[in-house]
Amino acid sequence: MRGRGARNDRGVTRLIDVDERRARLARRHAVTPASRVTTVEDAAESMVVLHGTDPAGLFLSAWARVDGFHVKDLERALYEERSLVKHLAMRRTLFAVPRDLLPVVQAAASDRVADAERRRLAKEVTAAGFVDDGERWLADATAAAVAELAASGAMTSTELRTRVPVLDGSIEYGTGKSWAGRFAVVGRVLTCLSAAGTVVRADNQGSWGTSRPTWALMEDWLGAAVEPVPAAEARAALVARWLRTFGPGTEVDLKWWLGSTLTAVRAALRDVGAVEVDLDGRTGHVLPDDVDPVDPVDPWVALLPALDPTTMGWFERDWYLGPHKPQMFDSTGNGGAAIWVDGRIVGGWTVTPAGDVRLVLLEDVGHDARVAIDAEADRLTAWLGGTTVGVRFPAPLVREPRR
Repeated sequence: MRGRGARNDRGVTRLIDVDERRARLARRHAVTPASRVTTVEDAAESMVVLHGTDPAGLFLSAWARVDGFHVKDLERALYEERSLVKHLAMRRTLFAVPRDLLPVVQAAASDRVADAERRRLAKEVTAAGFVDDGERWLADATAAAVAELAASGAMTSTELRTRVPVLDGSIEYGTGKSWAGRFAVVGRVLTCLSAAGTVVRADNQGSWGTSRPTWALMEDWLGAAVEPVPAAEARAALVARWLRTFGPGTEVDLKWWLGSTLTAVRAALRDVGAVEVDLDGRTGHVLPDDVDPVDPVDPWVALLPALDPTTMGWFERDWYLGPHKPQMFDSTGNGGAAIWVDGRIVGGWTVTPAGDVRLVLLEDVGHDARVAIDAEADRLTAWLGGTTVGVRFPAPLVREPRR
């Protein structure tokens, strides 16, 4: 896309170099002492959404951004006030979405995911011989699940499977392959319904670091159905939010983050009036009121968990990841728990069985930064209070050797 360029008084497209990108990140992602926020809702707003795939990571992302954060603060937002909603959206990923943004996320991303999930499940149950007509079976299964949740209220997937015979059963996949396994059809039906905005992960029956959700109808959980929004309008709104938090970024960054197409991304960039900037030879985009330079920030460090929205904010990551991709990202693109110094990743961290934070640096960061990193690790260890948290996607450099 060739759009408007931000040009200086010599007619040259505005350059936003790596140092300024890192300063923008520091100011906008609520990860520095000066930029931290006071509520979990503010933390989610600052990042557009918070990643929720790793249950412990969701709480640790909030800890990194909210002054005086307690587990109960996020549990209140998720399960009592319901100001944040766990929802399947961009890239078939689970997020904690601000409630007022839910209609936009649904139309811009989740509807696309729901369509793909329905097609895939209908095809798989037919190919596996589970049923003869996958599309008809899926229509019956989703209708039966919705009817049971409407009649009986929230329940676990196991309870739903027991009550609704059409949801009972499992399917083998990858026969003969190293990744072969079996999936229960009830879980995949709930995936389809959750992406469609029909059902939602309600209360959690496990601890804060585990995921044992009950499922409810979205309309029952929130008191109203998700309002429909035209898809193009929703994409433009979501792209504007992304640019406000993550800009400048490239079309490739947006295509990946949104889980959409270049055509849709380019249309959304036009709709929001995005302007082009020079990212050291790459074309980036910012909002039209976000062209002015950003001042440098004081030195800072942060410990961000696996799949944190900052780590996962862009597809083109060289400007903050450098040469550390093999050590910090797994083969499927999941970013591990990261040590950040002044806007770049310099190592990883994990939590020992005793609840202590263990650091693994990938480079010499200097005395002052090392002291600050150690202090942040002590702060997190104290907050955990001996709690052991499991990590679903550990960084390769901290992964325990296989036995």
